Amino acid sequence: MKLPVVLFLAGGFLFFFPTSVFAKMEWEKSSYIRTNAVLERAHWHTVKVKPGPNAPKIHFYKKLNPVWWFKNSDDPKPPEWYRPDDKHRRMKWSFRNPLHNFDFYVIGVADKKFARSGQFPEKNSDPRGGWDFEAARYKFIYLPFISYHRSKFDFYFGWRNHGNFGIKININPVKPPKTKPDSKERSPSQNSSSDAGDDSSKD
Repeated sequence: MKLPVVLFLAGGFLFFFPTSVFAKMEWEKSSYIRTNAVLERAHWHTVKVKPGPNAPKIHFYKKLNPVWWFKNSDDPKPPEWYRPDDKHRRMKWSFRNPLHNFDFYVIGVADKKFARSGQFPEKNSDPRGGWDFEAARYKFIYLPFISYHRSKFDFYFGWRNHGNFGIKININPVKPPKTKPDSKERSPSQNSSSDAGDDSSKD
């Protein structure tokens, strides 16, 4: 007697709520396909990275000036969205990303051509979450990068996908609005290509 009752209840649920059931099935199928696609691409490979056409020209003598280390050659002026009604916005912008030039061009290689290897060398974290290890190489110098990403914890240390050095520890991170870009992630704009000829910062 139990089997007919179960079949009757299941048939009634499908009759009254067919859209929700099949919508869930389609969503799970789509999610499974996307996850498998990411897993298939998750193999160790190398990409070539070079400064973008809008990257500033950095002369060697500038890197010897400690005052220049604290400046921002990529975005010297604050964008329109940053504190538009604050009369001290320019000064506050200069303190928003301290040591920008130092991280990008003194200990970083954002103004150089270099290679970056890993499972996701174009990114700064594994899109599936968890640990991620990458390594950049400029001539004979290796620059490591390690990150750990979860929904409530974000961490990285090392040389990022554009060659700049960075450290981040964020608990319960809040995603910024899409209309408010992060200059540190997008500066300088760069192009990358794989070893076979295919090819960050502001995930």
